[in-house]
Amino acid sequence: MSAAATTPQRRQRLLWPALLTILGVGVLCTLGSWQLQRMSEKRVFIERLAAQAAGTPAPMPASADWPKLDLAALDLTRVSVQGSFVDGPVAGVQTTIAAGAPGTRQLSGFGRWIFQGFRLTDGGVVLVNRGFVPEGRLGEIKPASGPATVTGFLRAPETRNSFTPDDLPASRTFYTRDPPGIAAALGLQAAPFYLEAERQGDGLTPPAGVDAKELIGRIPDNHFSYALTWFGLAATLIGVFGAFALQARRGNGGSGS
Repeated sequence: MSAAATTPQRRQRLLWPALLTILGVGVLCTLGSWQLQRMSEKRVFIERLAAQAAGTPAPMPASADWPKLDLAALDLTRVSVQGSFVDGPVAGVQTTIAAGAPGTRQLSGFGRWIFQGFRLTDGGVVLVNRGFVPEGRLGEIKPASGPATVTGFLRAPETRNSFTPDDLPASRTFYTRDPPGIAAALGLQAAPFYLEAERQGDGLTPPAGVDAKELIGRIPDNHFSYALTWFGLAATLIGVFGAFALQARRGNGGSGS
């Protein structure tokens, strides 16, 4: 069989692998481009948070407007509020805080975020995450009381996943920062968001609120490495097809007479 006769057969044999390769490369490159877009959006978000943390706190939205708020757009808005802590128990959200870099003054390990109701001057109630307490020091924490000014970040509810344990409202123990659920366990009607208190003091006295730099550091920004992975897989797929096509060509070249 001549080489000319085998050319249509070789092309037909390469057609489906070529189409699948084109499709696969297109999908992988789309995923890589999407990760680059997400990286750009995430960095704009981080820059906004850093600017907010350095600037004057925004006013708290009026409680009458809470049902109409876009919680996603509200997330991480820095505010300063005045009012009084609600007398009563606190709730704990179990968490683990990774140790900071050398020289960082922060509490870490297994513990809980401490939540308590805070009544604003307009009568509305918002839950305040007063900060992190290591599990072994929970006995030191008492409910806050009396008038106070709290500066911090408004946060949207934390979402659950299939691995999140069931909350234990009877013991006021939670596994997600869920304002409606926590408020119900505390016997309160509160905002659909919560206020994460800004750190005061040395960061080693519980409950330790969040430091803006620490908060920014906890925001994942792995999109560039994900993009490189997708683009790398696309390049690998092209290489595999190229090797396959070259092998097919060499095989046909050696069989003709």
